[in-house]
Amino acid sequence: MLAILAPIVVFGLVIFVHELGHFLAAKSVGVYAPRFSIGFGPALFRRRRGETEYILAAFPLGGYVRMASRHDEAAAFLEGGSEEAARRGEQDAGYDPEAMIPFGPKPVPEHRWFESKPLWARLYILLAGVTMNLLLGVLVAIGLAVHFGKPVIAAREVGAVRPINGQPVLAQAVQPGDSILRVNGEAVATWSAAMIAISRSTDSVHIETNRGAVTVPLTGEGAPRAMDVVGALDYQLPPVLGDVLPGEAAARAGLRANDTVLAVDGRPVVTWAEMVRSVAAGADRPLRFDVKRAGGVEAITVTPRAMPGVDPVTGEQGQVGKIGAFPSDVSTREPVSAGEAVSLGLRSTWYMSTAIVGILRDLFTRKVSMDQLGGPIAITRASVAAARSGMENLFSLIALLSINVAVLNLLPIPILDGGQVVINVVESARGKPLSMRTREYVLRFGLVFILMLFVLVMFNDIKALFT
Repeated sequence: MLAILAPIVVFGLVIFVHELGHFLAAKSVGVYAPRFSIGFGPALFRRRRGETEYILAAFPLGGYVRMASRHDEAAAFLEGGSEEAARRGEQDAGYDPEAMIPFGPKPVPEHRWFESKPLWARLYILLAGVTMNLLLGVLVAIGLAVHFGKPVIAAREVGAVRPINGQPVLAQAVQPGDSILRVNGEAVATWSAAMIAISRSTDSVHIETNRGAVTVPLTGEGAPRAMDVVGALDYQLPPVLGDVLPGEAAARAGLRANDTVLAVDGRPVVTWAEMVRSVAAGADRPLRFDVKRAGGVEAITVTPRAMPGVDPVTGEQGQVGKIGAFPSDVSTREPVSAGEAVSLGLRSTWYMSTAIVGILRDLFTRKVSMDQLGGPIAITRASVAAARSGMENLFSLIALLSINVAVLNLLPIPILDGGQVVINVVESARGKPLSMRTREYVLRFGLVFILMLFVLVMFNDIKALFT
């Protein structure tokens, strides 16, 4: 039941909010919207209220709002068919002699068509779904901050320093074991405070440790972003296992949560980062783990699985060893005021948005492999794992996925909201709509692109299941 309900709740809520944004915006400016469907495929439930038919379909991972439009007949099959195709006759159930097409005989008035509205109204409708997704992400993030408080990592010791864009920008001045004392001249008492201060840096970031200091420029060609600097630093963690993923190398070998790793292949480890480096270098090679448990010390052989990832030493993309284990959580929680919760929610949403944009950029520049893209199966697995691990992780996933949908829908791909925005702006600048032939070719390109992407993510999902 969890495997069925978790993805429906996560993905269904995100898509419902997105489509609700389009629907409410369309209704508010007078565009005729005869159909609002949650899901695709055969209708399990349908009811018409006013001039809109509300549908719950068999496949709930998606949805659509059908608006009266003269120029999208080529894509209408994705949205349950055009108004004419779904037109009901007098003998059909639900026929209303006083209703507009498709429920009755009356034509849709000129002023109720999408294309009849001014540019600002069309853009308002097209961007309303993205806006609602961003709003959902912000509200969920604020709610999590109010209910659970903010996580605080009390330690200031550096556990690992990674290259930035392949360059050892921080490594000469900041090393594992150092304590971060000040950022941009301000004293920081915790790791959390240090990372927040770095993330807020603009022109440059100045980091002082107990051994020295370093200034990293954030402007100019090839300069890193503030979040790149945050991502290059990890706090010092003990080599204690937290979550162990079922079916992965660690679980199959017998490693368990709360195990303390003393050595890997005879090499003593005292921090989590040291263990990660040994595992990353040991892809597809049996490694001996000496672990401490309540009953004493045990030797367990684990073979890390080679996976696409970032080498923790060089910072380069490639194949690295992974065992499917996470560190134990050393953070604590502090309650926050309402104002601080809003600030944390907005900051969290901004961080997720910029991180997704960064991943898209890395995909286009080939810094991140397409093999790492996931689809419906990956979302299902993540939803189930999040639901099992608690409400905080489940709602965090909802916020992340909602921001993801918002950012991806802004891409200038014809079948997505961003592409439709571009088409409407171009038509407005030309003073006339694109020809039906041009529009058909543009929509075909967008549809082919989305289908190719869907095939890719499904292939990645299925490959991940078998491996």
